[in-house]
Amino acid sequence: PWKCLLAGYKYHTYSSMLSARRAITRRSFVYSILFLVGLSRFLCSKFTMSKAFASNLASCHNLRMPLLGLGTFLLERNLCQEVISTAIKNGYRRIDCAPVYFNEDAIGDALQAVMQTDGDTKIQRSDLYLVSKLPSPFHRKEHVELAVRKTLNDLQTDYLDLYLIHWPVAFRYVEIDPSRRGYDNEDIDDSANGDNIDLTVSIKETWSAMEKLVDDGLVREIGVSNVPVSLLHQLLCDARIPPAVNQVELHPYLQQSKLLKYCQARNVAVQAYSPLGSQPEYKEANEPNVLDDTVIQSIASRHDATVAQVCIAWALQRGCSVVAKSTSEVHLKENMASQELTLTDEEMKEIAALDRGYRFFRPEEWWENMPVAVFD
Repeated sequence: PWKCLLAGYKYHTYSSMLSARRAITRRSFVYSILFLVGLSRFLCSKFTMSKAFASNLASCHNLRMPLLGLGTFLLERNLCQEVISTAIKNGYRRIDCAPVYFNEDAIGDALQAVMQTDGDTKIQRSDLYLVSKLPSPFHRKEHVELAVRKTLNDLQTDYLDLYLIHWPVAFRYVEIDPSRRGYDNEDIDDSANGDNIDLTVSIKETWSAMEKLVDDGLVREIGVSNVPVSLLHQLLCDARIPPAVNQVELHPYLQQSKLLKYCQARNVAVQAYSPLGSQPEYKEANEPNVLDDTVIQSIASRHDATVAQVCIAWALQRGCSVVAKSTSEVHLKENMASQELTLTDEEMKEIAALDRGYRFFRPEEWWENMPVAVFD
């Protein structure tokens, strides 16, 4: 494309020096065509490269999605105001929420406080990328809109940028009042050891109702979470609006390489939660600790970085976006700076060798009375 572009450009530069009334010769016509062809090929190649680059950075499906998001799982309600304000001050724009974290109303209050604060860098709703998730008791088509309206009320917003099916398993319906903010109990997250699982609801039924949320303007994009390749493939075959995102547990001990490859081939952005392994509050004492891994520690020392920064940079270089939670401003800044860290090919291979297929989130153990093999 460059040769065509250069040839056409040189000729047009020369021709501009001639009389404007000179007739267009066959040669000028040919060079004009060359110029236009070269320009079009150049622009197309640039677009293709940009598209590939964006896809590699988890911006596929035309998402306006920041690569690094703030996680709010296990974020205590009394800390929401401080953490949300500090995170936004330090550049965070994607906030990852869920009703079963039981803090969406506190997050909504924190966001309102931030947006009402005057200053040179006043934050508006359009500056933020809000993510939430559909809880399991609301998978039937008649309950999906009810659930999202409850989340919208709790977060004090008119729309979500991204709405995910939190788990591909339905529970029996739990009655809620969408006009009332917050929850009095945790019934929406209670599987009763699996006894509350509803095996009569298909993901196809749920997805059709999710698509309607997009049609009605309640959400901008829809996606899934914790969905394996086989179920994702089935969904993609039936979907009118394909899932934009699959949010999954992903870290050096659970690298999900086959899932990542499939999602990238199907233009589904992969979002990594628990990129550092499980949080201390959730992890059991006898489980492995990614942050203690000597290989990752060695890589971190070479870059004068933290182990957490290496884990986040590794996920980003694989083409994922990341959800990372912290209540410390120091760690929030360090996590954000991970985007500037570039690992070598050899270091990426070193981390690739650490894969154990180890899951910190094992739903089959939560639902032991009716084991549903989500991942097997």
